[in-house]
Amino acid sequence: MSRTPALSLSGVLLGASLGLAATVLPASAAAASAQVPKLSRSVVMTGLQNPWDIAFTPDGVMLFTEKCRGVSARLADGKTVRLFGTRGSALVAPDLFCQGQSGVHGIAVDPDFAKGKRDIYVFMASSLRTPATNRVVRLTLNADATRVDHRTDIIEDIAYKHAANGAGSAGAHSGGRIRFGPDGFLYVTTGDNHDATLPQDLKRLGGKVLRVNRDGTAAPGNNTPAGGDPRIFTYGHRNVQGITFRPAGQPNAGQAFTAEHGPNHSDEVTALAAGGNAGWDPKNRPGLRCPDDYCGYAGDPTTMPMTDTQRFPHAMRPSWVHNGSGRGMDSALFLDGEQWKGWNGRMLVSLMRGQRIVVLELDRRGMAIDDATVDLPSTRTRTLVHGPDGNLYTANDDGEIWRVVPN
Repeated sequence: MSRTPALSLSGVLLGASLGLAATVLPASAAAASAQVPKLSRSVVMTGLQNPWDIAFTPDGVMLFTEKCRGVSARLADGKTVRLFGTRGSALVAPDLFCQGQSGVHGIAVDPDFAKGKRDIYVFMASSLRTPATNRVVRLTLNADATRVDHRTDIIEDIAYKHAANGAGSAGAHSGGRIRFGPDGFLYVTTGDNHDATLPQDLKRLGGKVLRVNRDGTAAPGNNTPAGGDPRIFTYGHRNVQGITFRPAGQPNAGQAFTAEHGPNHSDEVTALAAGGNAGWDPKNRPGLRCPDDYCGYAGDPTTMPMTDTQRFPHAMRPSWVHNGSGRGMDSALFLDGEQWKGWNGRMLVSLMRGQRIVVLELDRRGMAIDDATVDLPSTRTRTLVHGPDGNLYTANDDGEIWRVVPN
């Protein structure tokens, strides 16, 4: 595959206006093309505890999650308010717990927020049931974004790994990204919990992408296979932590794409189709040694494929497969806006182990035809989102939130 030049970062930074230091990265000759935006990076927040996701209200309040603390808001004056979660939050969630990879993950803002429906949605691990589950809760944000009320648990039964096994520790593979699609429905990504039977089990919600109404009921048009839970949009997933939608004006606008962790191989980006099977089935693999009957780490792309087209000939084919160094695909985002120049409409994905972000060019069918590494400092990026200003905001495992501006 040919490769486009790495994205260069240079220009005037906004750190002074944010009251924080900013870093200028050297420009490269490759970025001189008018089709490649020159970018500046500034640090918006530091000292956070495992930040996981970001969402903005239409009036510019930045909501963010920390895995073991909960949901906070950064107000226009720079003040931070803890809204929901552990002790010290305006609304304490006594059932919230943090274990392994799990805790508070994704956050989303109601599409009708600006019309007065001031609801936000949060993915969290909860001890309200025995054994514990992951769930999605709906909260109402007050007028000045200083507290939340009216907690409603709209999905209560997302699979959670409550005990360690031969594949890993408790709390692993919960998924947890939530996003509203252009169709107005809420998409929820979940993980396989290191349970070999879960991804292909249409009665349980692990290893799936759900598509639901704002009350958690099944959205119309999910095309769930007969007998399955009607909230399931796609199944046969391993651990989806990125979901994004092609923007208006692009081919097949509104189509959902996932970014999914592979095992020791094959991170995948996949264009989703209602009722589709992503082809992950880590059970009953002859010739492999499978601790606790989970074969997910036991083979290679041939003996334990992420998308098994032998078992599932009609499985959704991945748009891009990453088998190189530095895997662990996490967040995803389609860049949207003329300020992104030649990158407008391209897809960003973060690679956790590789501590880098990749930009993908997709064709009309949704297949990758080019990829390049974005020239940002190395870090484990947990989320990629647009702000109301059209700029890129990221959160990383160094406890920081960055703002990246195309100039």
